[in-house]
Amino acid sequence: MVPAMSVAEGWLDPQLAPVLVAIIVLAALGTTALFVVGVAAYARRRTARYCLIAVVLGVLVVRSITGLGTVLGLVPMTVHHLVEHGFDFLIALLLLYAIYRSGTAGDGRAAEFDD
Repeated sequence: MVPAMSVAEGWLDPQLAPVLVAIIVLAALGTTALFVVGVAAYARRRTARYCLIAVVLGVLVVRSITGLGTVLGLVPMTVHHLVEHGFDFLIALLLLYAIYRSGTAGDGRAAEFDD
């Protein structure tokens, strides 16, 4: 059991706390691995699309770390909600922008976006 769990004042069942911590740690490790792959892909391709993907993956890493900090009592719940839900919106916005800018195969915008 993690000692800081007592700071999570009532919203977290002590029996489920280790499960939640394990899931968030796995999510943080997974998103970090994806972020590293995304940065490596960007380093190889050097296009705006790959940069945008790397940024979105980086935001997912920060989102997971914020969740872990909340469970451990290091991040207040209000900050947690502002960061997590703000990042949800940012991720959706950036992905929709990337999709919009991709265009169709015969569209010149797709080539412009990657230049």
